[in-house]
Amino acid sequence: MQKIGLYFGTFDPIHNGHLILANHFAEHTDLDQVWLVVSPQNPFKQKQRMLANHHRLELVYRATYEYPKLYPSNIEFGLPTPSYTIDTLVHLQEKHPNKSFVLLMGEDNLASFHKWKNHTVILEEYQIYVYPRKGHKPIPKDLSSHPKVKRIKAPEIEVSSSAIREWIKESKNIRPLLPPESWQYLDEMNFYK
Repeated sequence: MQKIGLYFGTFDPIHNGHLILANHFAEHTDLDQVWLVVSPQNPFKQKQRMLANHHRLELVYRATYEYPKLYPSNIEFGLPTPSYTIDTLVHLQEKHPNKSFVLLMGEDNLASFHKWKNHTVILEEYQIYVYPRKGHKPIPKDLSSHPKVKRIKAPEIEVSSSAIREWIKESKNIRPLLPPESWQYLDEMNFYK
């Protein structure tokens, strides 16, 4: 059975930090593939102005094209919004019964995991691989020692999509922070300016 890591995000825009983490999970764990799931709307993020779904998917597609174990996924585009992880997981499991899915998340998300819809069901049914994040709230003991939660030593990435959007508005050169193909698309389309 193929083991697929699910890396959820708005990827607005995808940057090298996302790629470094996704590739790290694909190369340094027991995962066969990592799917970068482009989320239409995060229930915890206020409805912000985001690039259209198809543009963010295109950015992820271009960024992952040359990585054989990384795949862009638009699975949430056809699901009701806001997108809840449990609903996506159930949908994926029905669609791909021959695959097992693992949730990839930062320590900051694990710290607030108890607020997620049906978080206990997720913990019963799925493994969670957690990567380090600076400055997060303490993780509840029952989660940090849970048998389904596995900490993965991964690079700590400090760049964020929101900082990149801000720097583009300020006409800063952000080219080194994005995969070249994604940067080219952003530049051609004049996004975030």
